[in-house]
Amino acid sequence: MSMKRSTNDLVIVGGGAAGMFAAAQAVKRGLRVLLLEQNDRLGKKLAITGKGRCNVTNRCAPEDVLKNIPRNPRFLYSAICGFPPERTMAFFEENGCPLKTERGNRVFPVSDRSADVIAALERAMRSPLLERRQEAVRGLLAQEGRIVGVKTQNGVISCEKVLLCTGGASYPLTGSTGDGYRMAKELGHNIIAPTGSLVPLISDSDCVRLQGLSLRNTELKLLDKKGKTVFQEFGELLFTHFGISGPMALSASAQMKEGEHYSVSLDLKPALNESKLDARFLRDLEKYANRSMENALADLYPRSMIPVLLERCGIDPSMQANALTKRLRRSLLEQTKRFIIPISGTRPVEEAIITRGGVDVKQIHPKTMESKLVEGLYFAGEIIDCDAYTGGFNLQIAWATAYSAVYAIADSRFDKPADKRYNIESF
Repeated sequence: MSMKRSTNDLVIVGGGAAGMFAAAQAVKRGLRVLLLEQNDRLGKKLAITGKGRCNVTNRCAPEDVLKNIPRNPRFLYSAICGFPPERTMAFFEENGCPLKTERGNRVFPVSDRSADVIAALERAMRSPLLERRQEAVRGLLAQEGRIVGVKTQNGVISCEKVLLCTGGASYPLTGSTGDGYRMAKELGHNIIAPTGSLVPLISDSDCVRLQGLSLRNTELKLLDKKGKTVFQEFGELLFTHFGISGPMALSASAQMKEGEHYSVSLDLKPALNESKLDARFLRDLEKYANRSMENALADLYPRSMIPVLLERCGIDPSMQANALTKRLRRSLLEQTKRFIIPISGTRPVEEAIITRGGVDVKQIHPKTMESKLVEGLYFAGEIIDCDAYTGGFNLQIAWATAYSAVYAIADSRFDKPADKRYNIESF
């Protein structure tokens, strides 16, 4: 296999969000960059993010970003503070992608087109210092604990600095095949087993009868096997043929631990306390006194939900509204405020928006994103064992970690970790 001498300061493996952003930041700092991407175009996963709209970040303070990262937030403290959401927004605005802020401080391109986010990154990358190649990387080469080269489908490229931005294991058709995990593991890194995060939830309950129903202004609680609330959110939910999806269900999945049992409790009318809800029942039952229960509740609930609610309460759908007893009305109230959905699992990691797991953060310097085991090897984006809730936080992790890595490579002002060489054959 031929050895090619690299004239580059940095080889970036992976042309997704983190890789493209890292390339843009690197050329801005005068680094000569070789970007290797196996797909025929860059930003393939970015193109489908946020249903094609691309939620680039969340307009909030760094501490609020960290509150929305349930896994290893302390590791990301320096990165998020060093490159917070306001700098992300400034970057895209400066590179020709006007932004807008929507509910929950979610930030999108004004055009609602992820293509404009990718175009902004392409503009920022444009430089004679950047070389791009469609080339699959097979492995990394290290000697005496130091990066010396990259093995590709076409040969070996010698280099001293490599930034792995290969993504996770979700959406494998976009190129996130988990190859980065293998490369890191071959050099001695511990890989936290990848599972789906921000992934739809499976339920074998009667809620599958509600397939296609979308709820807004609903409160969701994720309950553990003891009934304790481990996550709570207000927003949107979608019933599917396998269970539930939508923003709240996806965020709830990020709190679930493997092997544990969970259920979801929905408050279908969170704006009404129990006494106000009961008063509303009484008004509607009086208003539609001679109608069947199936029709008397049409002002309160989506049509497809009424049969499920009535069945859960043991109420005959054909019963006249004026015949409903106080006990049955109480049952209806309880189901409205605590609509329980037992969760039997999550959809496969391939269907997850992002991956939980990856390179163990204990083996990465948090200020520089450099490996503690292999000098000259850096990580950015989803390959690192960090994940967040929906709302633009995961892309913010990608931008911030890529920035930290490039800043460390380009600027000697970072405090260098103690000079310690590792023999990778010993791991």
